Amino acid sequence: MRPFYERQPLRFDCTRCGRCCVAGGGYYVFLDENEAEEIRAYLNLSRSWFRRRYLIRLQDGDLVTSWQGDGRCVFLDAGGECGIYPVRPVQCRTYPFWPEIVSRQTDWQRESRRCEGINRGEEVPVTRIRKLVSAGRARQG
Repeated sequence: MRPFYERQPLRFDCTRCGRCCVAGGGYYVFLDENEAEEIRAYLNLSRSWFRRRYLIRLQDGDLVTSWQGDGRCVFLDAGGECGIYPVRPVQCRTYPFWPEIVSRQTDWQRESRRCEGINRGEEVPVTRIRKLVSAGRARQG
């Protein structure tokens, strides 16, 4: 059976509310070394300070961003804006077009309770959704 996003048009318009950047509790923003370096350069920080302040190496070796005490991404400012938006990681750029969100209508609707941009704005072309899903899978794999 084809995924939900190929059977029904999806609309999405990011409002930059920052709710997708608040999770914590076992949820992580995964980075590869290139993404980490791009963010570090964008922030114009030394490598050692950047790694100490903003990154965590999980036991399995994965590199992730750290979280603020309230579960907010460390790059999310007090006003709910992403401080690294132009260089945000693939995981962030592909949201909400993750396979676990767009494969089934119930998952898409569940995520819409958290993300006010879901079901807003213009229809997103299926070709674009496929590219985003593929980019997310490539990053995971």
